[in-house]
Amino acid sequence: MAHTADLRMTRRRLLAGGGSALAGLAALGSTGLLLRGGGAFAASAQAAAAPTFFSRPDLRIPALRVTTSRPGIAPGLVMLAPYNAPLPAQAGALIVDNAGNPVWEQPLNRLVTSDFRVQTYRGQQALTWWQGVITLGHGVGHYVIADSSYQPLAHVNAGDGHQGDLHEFLITDRGTALLTSYTLSERDLRAVGGSAHGTIQDAMFQEVDIRSGRVLFEWRSLNHIPIEDSYWPVGGADWDYVHLNSIGVDADQNLLVSSRNTHTIYKLDRTSGAIIWRLGGKHSDFAIDPAAAFAWQHDARRQPDGTITVFDNGTSGASRALVLNVDETARRVSLKRAYTRPSATFANSQGNVQVLPNGNVLVGWGAQPYVSEFSPAGELLFDARLGEQYISYRAYRMQWDSDGSGTPAVAARRAAGQTTAYVSWNGDTSVTHWTPLVGTTAGKLTALRAVARTGFETALRIPGGHKRLRVRGTDAAGRPVTTSAVLSL
Repeated sequence: MAHTADLRMTRRRLLAGGGSALAGLAALGSTGLLLRGGGAFAASAQAAAAPTFFSRPDLRIPALRVTTSRPGIAPGLVMLAPYNAPLPAQAGALIVDNAGNPVWEQPLNRLVTSDFRVQTYRGQQALTWWQGVITLGHGVGHYVIADSSYQPLAHVNAGDGHQGDLHEFLITDRGTALLTSYTLSERDLRAVGGSAHGTIQDAMFQEVDIRSGRVLFEWRSLNHIPIEDSYWPVGGADWDYVHLNSIGVDADQNLLVSSRNTHTIYKLDRTSGAIIWRLGGKHSDFAIDPAAAFAWQHDARRQPDGTITVFDNGTSGASRALVLNVDETARRVSLKRAYTRPSATFANSQGNVQVLPNGNVLVGWGAQPYVSEFSPAGELLFDARLGEQYISYRAYRMQWDSDGSGTPAVAARRAAGQTTAYVSWNGDTSVTHWTPLVGTTAGKLTALRAVARTGFETALRIPGGHKRLRVRGTDAAGRPVTTSAVLSL
């Protein structure tokens, strides 16, 4: 395992923008080491349990284990970015259905994926995510925008030599992206019990023009937030005194920014960066009812009805998804609704809250391996657990339609005198039935009975005497959607 000093040097070089993020991947990845929340864990030689698909043995990210599924679940698929399991377990983007079956998996070798979701790019629905390495709770990497065939449309980087952080990548209606980053600064920290020559993480975000990469706006915490406002203990180098974890566009086009380590949601002027108000923390501009108080929070978002949702990590006990009534005239905040799992779930990091179009609320539990969906009144409608040792920074439910990536994959195996073919199409949402086409030559194939699709991979019994196989996929209306390559049996 690399020494702490070596890791800190690598991290400083990456955060300072010296060289590309990928230049540091070997330094961090060669030991199988990821750093998170100030702690570290080394990769185990044992792989985490994962499903094996005959047609796609390269895909091994475990799907969800669904424990609660009731009527009233909102339409759409669940989107996650599982990571944290010991190597050689896979990490990456994952789309699953309500039964927990994978729809699309994209494992990345020794990289982590984060904030995986659907956004609108150039008027079309697109998948977006961050990918890179995690160092002491922050990301060093870049952002990807992909089309409905899972092909990259754009790669977006933080500007001016900085590195893209995992916490936020928000595409705006201006054709820009709001993204987080970090840089290191020297600072006299004696006022908070630190060194006269301490080092501090200057949390920052940028608004970047996606087409050109030009930085249109940059905001740095040290220009606006006093170090005395932090609740994070000073210890060692590179003090993370703010830790920005979400940026949202408010109804008036100004910005809502969540700072975990000051326990504060800031409203910022989008032009000047000045703080308009502070909600929570040591200098809150609002009186907050005790039931609405939060700490170490994530994912602050303004909702269309004027409420603000936030994931309250809390200090112990149970984390909560909160819906807050925010009276900006009277400067008072009260609790409208809190959502918790029936079994108390304390996430000491990460997490998010998504209000769905039908009013349901989806909650990603961050450092705890769960995703839940609640009715507006608080009834638990959907609850699922990620694979063993996996966690996901955020979770979403979103509408997504795709004809899959590439062509369907087919594999055959013979056992006990029977031939079984297995077919899958990674990322597809349209095929409902698979039809085997068999024969002795590729040019003369006969269709057998169609088989209803079952989850990610469907098994097809193939009668003896056939030497060639092709598989055709059809949709719910019986229309052909795709055909595989010919497989020799």
